[in-house]
Amino acid sequence: MTAPLPPAHFAGNPVRIARDLLGGTLVRRLPGHESIMGIIVEIEAYDCPRDPACTAGRFHAARSADMAVPPGQWLFWTAHGHPLLQVACREQGVAASVLIRALQPTHGLSHMLNFRPVTRERDLSNGPAKLVYALGLDPARITGQPVNSPELHLLPPAAPLPDEEVQITARIGIREGRNLPWRFTIRGNPWVSPATPSMDLTVNAEG
Repeated sequence: MTAPLPPAHFAGNPVRIARDLLGGTLVRRLPGHESIMGIIVEIEAYDCPRDPACTAGRFHAARSADMAVPPGQWLFWTAHGHPLLQVACREQGVAASVLIRALQPTHGLSHMLNFRPVTRERDLSNGPAKLVYALGLDPARITGQPVNSPELHLLPPAAPLPDEEVQITARIGIREGRNLPWRFTIRGNPWVSPATPSMDLTVNAEG
């Protein structure tokens, strides 16, 4: 069985890490030893201080300090009152991260529907706040745990996704840094969020 990714894996460029994580699996272990699993079908990178969209460093000093933790720790960013799941990247003291934006459920669908009842299953985890609720995550409990903790961890893709299966766009809901191609989705996957990128891009990702 594939081992969870260790914290050291995240001690680098979040753009490269986000691309590499696409197609990986997020695993949530429940108290009764059952699991919820989902394939990462959408992910974004944030890389302070070079990232104009990184308001953590520019406008919210206290929240920036909360994010500038050692690489490979779980953390949450709050947007419009909702928690968004991230993993800290780069060295301690730098507020860089990857944001997991959408999952395709593969195991534990009934548990996810208990945590977040929806009419249409596709709406269960096709957004960053949606997946947090669908996994039944408690930010106060998860924040600061290593990314390979038994309760919540990441498995790498079985094989790297070829470029033709990856769609690269601008990120969602930002004003500054709209020209950066730092959002990665699995092309054509129905579980990708319905959100519109902040800018129309036709370029390749660069880290």
